[in-house]
Amino acid sequence: MLSCDFLRLGAETQAVAAAGADYIHVDVMDGHFVPNLTIGPPIVAALRRATTLPLDVHLMIAGPERWVDAYADAGADLIGVHVEACTHLHRTLQAIAKRQKKPCVVLNPATPLEAVKWVLGDVAMVLLMSVNPGFGGQSFIPQILDKVAALAAMRAAAGLSFDIQVDGGVTADNIGALARAGANVFVAGTAVFGRPDYREAIVDLRNAASRGAS
Repeated sequence: MLSCDFLRLGAETQAVAAAGADYIHVDVMDGHFVPNLTIGPPIVAALRRATTLPLDVHLMIAGPERWVDAYADAGADLIGVHVEACTHLHRTLQAIAKRQKKPCVVLNPATPLEAVKWVLGDVAMVLLMSVNPGFGGQSFIPQILDKVAALAAMRAAAGLSFDIQVDGGVTADNIGALARAGANVFVAGTAVFGRPDYREAIVDLRNAASRGAS
């Protein structure tokens, strides 16, 4: 939702839901962990009232463990925390699960997969950032394709089933390669909101991903 028209946030949420989106991805930024400020729990609560789709809340904030309850109370369904921001990652993921929300762990582009190896059994999803977080509209970092493939191999070797999500610069031109590498959840901001027909944009992305995965 970072790329939508914030003056029409509720209407934009409903529009992409009607266009076929599977999740509403909400970027929360604090101006400390990343160099930008976005929204907080009251806006997530308003989004909860605007849609029945799962709210995928991505906490790009320092000390995310302090905010788990607030975002759970606001109506988040998935809560993603950065390994780089968590002093006690396992404890934070447990706190999310205790609230009966789906825990997601997030890695910046330069953070190695080894950083989350020991918590992969505790998460519903791993989000690999394919841009450096903080702003929408950035260009995709192509080296992330190898990282997705390596994570998919780790998932298979451990017999796990967590989702692999990619966020940043995802377009119809690269989503097929990401799906082929093993990703199955994709965050698309500009690729959807930058086009006049949201349904057409989502169909194009979905078709390109399906071709890549087949």
